[in-house]
Amino acid sequence: MGIGLVDPILKPIAEQLHASPSQVSLLFTSYMAVIGVAMLITGAVSSRIGAKRTLLIGLAIIVVFSALAGLSNSIGMIVAFRAGWGLGNALFIATALATIVNSAAGSVAEAIILYEAALGVGIAAGPLVGGELGTISWRGPFFGVAVLMTIALAATAFLLPASPPEARRTSVLEPLKALRHRSLATVAVTALLYNFGFFTLLAFTPFPLAMSARQIGLIFFGWGICLAFTSVFVAPRLQRRFGTLPVAMTVLLLFGADLAVMGVYAHHKPVLAAGVIVAGLFLGINNTLITEAVMAAAPVERGTASAAYSFVRFSGGAVAPWLAGKLGEEVNIQLPFYVGAFAVLLAVGVLASGWKPLSHLRVPTAHSESEAEALTAADA
Repeated sequence: MGIGLVDPILKPIAEQLHASPSQVSLLFTSYMAVIGVAMLITGAVSSRIGAKRTLLIGLAIIVVFSALAGLSNSIGMIVAFRAGWGLGNALFIATALATIVNSAAGSVAEAIILYEAALGVGIAAGPLVGGELGTISWRGPFFGVAVLMTIALAATAFLLPASPPEARRTSVLEPLKALRHRSLATVAVTALLYNFGFFTLLAFTPFPLAMSARQIGLIFFGWGICLAFTSVFVAPRLQRRFGTLPVAMTVLLLFGADLAVMGVYAHHKPVLAAGVIVAGLFLGINNTLITEAVMAAAPVERGTASAAYSFVRFSGGAVAPWLAGKLGEEVNIQLPFYVGAFAVLLAVGVLASGWKPLSHLRVPTAHSESEAEALTAADA
């Protein structure tokens, strides 16, 4: 739920704190930049102190910094506290999936289904709750995240069994070394460029929409429903029938076209709203397939591949929100969408350049549905 709680209040923050769109977009930039760098150390931390302690530390950091963001009186303070929030989030997302699977009383598949169900409800409900809290005050969603993460912290502390440190300690250099594999580097750069489009949509669209927090929350609620549905039910079926690579390239082309249409009709709020919701269909499929592709892209441990991939792709997430806001301020509100669409088209080209190294992803597969769904959950 915390993913979408803040999105509906971007414009109210700008208005009440007298900040520009590019300044408000730094909330995403600081958050994503810290997550990207922190992903290099999360494996090393978890392997030394154990998964449960890593989760608890991550959740505690989120509680503290989200509450501090809600108490802030300037955009600079919120941006700084969002950076601390990003560190907590990195520690949590890097450990949560493996912990859930290891703690499940039933089968791995059953654990994944429950995780996917929780993820789908959370992604869809987050903007809705954020929009309602945002009608009270722009501070409401920040405090809402703090309350949610406090509940998660208590549940983890009292209900999750203790987990000892791993036998093999992970080095912080392993993810960087993994990027020497061209196949992994290709998928990571694809995700970096795709994230330009994704975070343009997420961080900039609320400004030209110029609607209330509740209205923007409802729009992104529709986006979350579409994303959750296609990631769980559509992506695995397309993968089984056509293969990971062809489907991912097609969906990226469609997402790029969607952003281009939003650019053309950037002054028409109904088109922008529809474009956001439709984008959820494409993003759900792409998140599942690209994340699954990472795990099959290089002969390294899954955690190492995921950390390397996240380090690169979050760079795109860090730059895009600020750039979109700046272009929207100094040029026009159409250009950010065009730049996002162009970046997504470049992502298609990069992925196509790996046609041979990623040949194993070109054929239909039926064995990785559960893995793809689980990785998408952890990724989101």
